[in-house]
Amino acid sequence: MSNDLETVKQLREETGVSIMACKRALSQSGGDMEKAKEILRKESDAVAIKKTDRETKAGVIDAYIHSNKKVGVLLEVRSETDFVARSPEFEALAHDIAMHIAASTPESVDDLLSQPFIKDMSMTIGDKIKEAIQKFGENIEVAQFERFSL
Repeated sequence: MSNDLETVKQLREETGVSIMACKRALSQSGGDMEKAKEILRKESDAVAIKKTDRETKAGVIDAYIHSNKKVGVLLEVRSETDFVARSPEFEALAHDIAMHIAASTPESVDDLLSQPFIKDMSMTIGDKIKEAIQKFGENIEVAQFERFSL
């Protein structure tokens, strides 16, 4: 694929990261979309490390109840600003993590972060959060969760 506007747009839509980061990744990968995605994943690790010291004062509490009504999760996910916490993408991230907790029964936040994400087994929940940190430009953390089951 060439490094044209459509390719940049497609990479942005698939990853959610900035246009400039997409252009840079495509340039470094010689226009290869998969290599560009891998470059962006590696960059998200570096971005996440830089932002981990930032205080998370805002966030959401999400609830997930499984369709059988026998498993439920309450989850607190934090961000730096209310602006990010109120975004539909952040709320979707929180809900996906709550659904993952219902399905996989992690014992702690550390355990949760190391588990493969149920919607994309090629990444962990920690990777998913790092990806979100790169996308939103803010520190994001799972503060706590509780899983209930009958």
